[in-house]
Amino acid sequence: MVGVLTNVTEAFEWTETSREWLIAKPIEAASYIVVALILRWVAHRLIDRATKRSGRRILPAAVRRNGDVQVLDQARRDERNAQRRKTIASVFKSTVTLLLFTWVALTILTIVGINVAPFIASAGVIGIALGWGAQSLVRDFLSGVFMLLEDQYGVGDIVDFGEAVGTVENVGLRVTTLRALNGTVWYVRNGEVLRVGNHSQGYAVAVVDIALARPVNVGKATRIAEQTALNAAKDDAIRDDVLETPTLLGVDSTTAYTVTIRVTATVRAGSQWGVQRYLTQRILSDLADADIVTHDEPAATTEEPTGTLPAQG
Repeated sequence: MVGVLTNVTEAFEWTETSREWLIAKPIEAASYIVVALILRWVAHRLIDRATKRSGRRILPAAVRRNGDVQVLDQARRDERNAQRRKTIASVFKSTVTLLLFTWVALTILTIVGINVAPFIASAGVIGIALGWGAQSLVRDFLSGVFMLLEDQYGVGDIVDFGEAVGTVENVGLRVTTLRALNGTVWYVRNGEVLRVGNHSQGYAVAVVDIALARPVNVGKATRIAEQTALNAAKDDAIRDDVLETPTLLGVDSTTAYTVTIRVTATVRAGSQWGVQRYLTQRILSDLADADIVTHDEPAATTEEPTGTLPAQG
């Protein structure tokens, strides 16, 4: 009889232990997981709402038909800002997800009876070691964060990093991807970027230098160049890109064989090279019709890196 009672007692105790491990603890762990998923969903919704801009979106195609250049520029800026907000929202979402799932993992370890204090202490030591050994990675990350917050450049911008020049295809927290004119893809670490030249912000200036062969009637040549530039600015090919009336600056430089005249025009950022090529073609054509000879090797003053920047216009 005593042996039977002992077996029944042991069976009862085993059942209570099984009930705790098979029912109570899994339900408690699952409840934390559900809470974490709900918090993640709410946080993502709040981030989307905070980074979403209200208002009616202006389509560039419709604005172009109306011919409103200022509104078109605003639409382009809004598009870049939308891309920036989307990138920042993605970073915040990833951070929230990492924090929540780290909390859930530590909580589940506590539920199953594992002391998490050594893990936390070890994580601190490992974090210090990683921070010391991966300083370049931390620098790239922090540089990427500040770059996004300051809106130094965005996807679609034409930028100059010094060695790498091209169109931004992707912006990450550690690496920025550029596409050069010849198709080369540049991967630039954010922490290595000491300066950025952005050709796609605000406005730009198209500079046209025409080298005339001596002897030349400078007054007649400048009048033709100025009138041609004014007429060309109204052409459909570049009308939407020209922000201000072209200006004739006059004679820019002289040599024993040439006289160089300069014409400038304030244009939409990123379109200066296309406008410059168009104005140069028109001016050279009209000068040739007037029997004014241009030099075979005109002075090159446009700072456009050969074979790197994309063609515009």
